[in-house]
Amino acid sequence: MRLRLVIFLMMLNTTLWADPATVAKDVRQWRTNHEREILAEFAQLLSIPNLANDAPNIRRNAEAIRTMCEKRGLVAKLATIEGAPPVVVADFVVPNAKRTVAFYAHYDGQPVDVSQWISEPWKPVMRDNAGNDVDWRNAKTIDAEWRFFARSAGDDKAPIIAMLAALDALRGLKMQPSVNLRFFFEGEEEAGSPHLADYLKLPEMSHPDAWVFCDGPVHQSRRMELVFGARGSVDLDLTVYGPIKGLHDGHYGNWVPNPIVRLTHLIDSMRDESGRILIKGFYDDLRKPTAIEKEALAKIPNVEGDLRREFQIGATEGNGKSLNELLMLPSLNLRGIEAGHVGSQASNTIPTEARASIDFRLVPNETPESIKPLVEKHIVAQGFSIVRQTPDAAARLASAKIVKVEWGPGYPASRTPLDLPFSRELAAIMAAAGHEPILLPTAGGSLPMNLFQQGNNAPVIVFPIANHDDNQHAANENLRLQNLWDGIEVFASFFTSLDHANN
Repeated sequence: MRLRLVIFLMMLNTTLWADPATVAKDVRQWRTNHEREILAEFAQLLSIPNLANDAPNIRRNAEAIRTMCEKRGLVAKLATIEGAPPVVVADFVVPNAKRTVAFYAHYDGQPVDVSQWISEPWKPVMRDNAGNDVDWRNAKTIDAEWRFFARSAGDDKAPIIAMLAALDALRGLKMQPSVNLRFFFEGEEEAGSPHLADYLKLPEMSHPDAWVFCDGPVHQSRRMELVFGARGSVDLDLTVYGPIKGLHDGHYGNWVPNPIVRLTHLIDSMRDESGRILIKGFYDDLRKPTAIEKEALAKIPNVEGDLRREFQIGATEGNGKSLNELLMLPSLNLRGIEAGHVGSQASNTIPTEARASIDFRLVPNETPESIKPLVEKHIVAQGFSIVRQTPDAAARLASAKIVKVEWGPGYPASRTPLDLPFSRELAAIMAAAGHEPILLPTAGGSLPMNLFQQGNNAPVIVFPIANHDDNQHAANENLRLQNLWDGIEVFASFFTSLDHANN
């Protein structure tokens, strides 16, 4: 009789904790009693410098995260490839679970210009809405609107802490995940993930049934979102050459070609002021939005007026299209241009060269390999001869117009259908947990989501938790505490409610 009662209570408890609303409510209560513990661990992790090229400290980050995972009872290890930061892989195996869902985040951060920071980047500081430092360790209460300031506070150590805190909450509440969980924490995402493909090919990296990619900010309206795709990316550096030495523009102007003029005309031929790419064939392979994607776009809150005021811009590009409509299209961004001097350093000379750095954002079905020939054909059509190395005298004399073209590696776009069972499942769990998400067909930025789909074409969906104004990649990066609290609730709901049939 006693055994039957225990089994009944276990079954009842399973029913309760698998309900996202109940999970979120119980986890919220648990969190309010453990906020300082969560923040103390977060502060400790944020205190470790985390540039991908700083091998000793990046290793310290990886080892710290592995220890944090093992403390939760996860089977954790550091996967290593020579010359690359370690990947932390940690597993929670649930007996008789039907599938495995993997959660990705990265622990490395962007470089810092210390002179631009109010406080040191790797000494976390809590501030209130007025910008005043707060002694959160001794405060009577923790205000959810306070913010932690440190490098990677939002991008991307916040999801790591949120996921591990969610596991703590479940353990404290005697709840168990409903699927096998895999945590995959990378250490060189901000350096372009050059070794990610090799890591994913390692024999011990079994292919999960689905991926939740935990990176980036929530919607500008502060509502949580699920992002089903990311644009691809490829970089291009152009160098246009003038005379071999600087020349007096009074003596030789209008006779010796000016490389700045030639470069700016070349750029102008590639993109108009509305943002449309003018390279022939660039839009030929685009995958058109599906009906469900169009429906999702129409439901996204309009925050463009607020953004214009925040950015202090009088108008936008795109010929009247909304921001999220434009994210479904490729883009050409001029990242920088370098030539000669201006202001007090300007001189009356014709410079020897002019350089530009461009990044293309790609959408399905474009790839770096498909657009490179189109771009180069366009450049040749403008009368330029393309070289791959700095030209010698013979090359200069043989060509009227010469440009050095240097491509970065890049990667293609990826987009998971919104109507997949896994897509609907995540959205339903969030809604039931009280965090109904905005469904964003694609993000404007680029993530190597396609690499995670190789092998078994597993769905990959992005779930970001950082605040949209977290100064991502910039000075004074920060995380609003309510975003962390919300993330803990949703992760706990995911862990315990992903119990549908295998996708």
